[in-house]
Amino acid sequence: MRNMGNMMKQAQKLQAKMLKLQEELADRTVEASAGGGMVKVVANGRQQVVGIAIEKEVVDPDDVDMLQDLVLAAVNDALAKSQEMVSTEMSKLTGGLGIPGLS
Repeated sequence: MRNMGNMMKQAQKLQAKMLKLQEELADRTVEASAGGGMVKVVANGRQQVVGIAIEKEVVDPDDVDMLQDLVLAAVNDALAKSQEMVSTEMSKLTGGLGIPGLS
C-alpha cells in the first residue's frame, strides 16, 4: 500500500509539472516561412497561429493561388514546429516513464 501512495504522489507531481509546462509552452512561439521568407507565420505551443506577415512583393492579384499556397505551407510548417516543440518538452518531463503518448 505504501508503494501505491508514493506512486499517487509522483503522479500528482507529474500532473502539476505537465500543467505548468503547458502554460509555459502557450507563451513560447515558433516561426516558419515560405517563399524565401516572403510569408512568415508564428504559432504558439497551443498550436495556435498568432501572427502572419506577408511581404507586399508576393501579393499579386493575378496569382492569388500562389499566395494561398505560400500561406498554407507556412501555416502547416509553423504548426508542425509547434507540435515538435511541445513533444520535445513533454518528453523531457516524462521521458523514461514508459507511458504511451507521454514518453
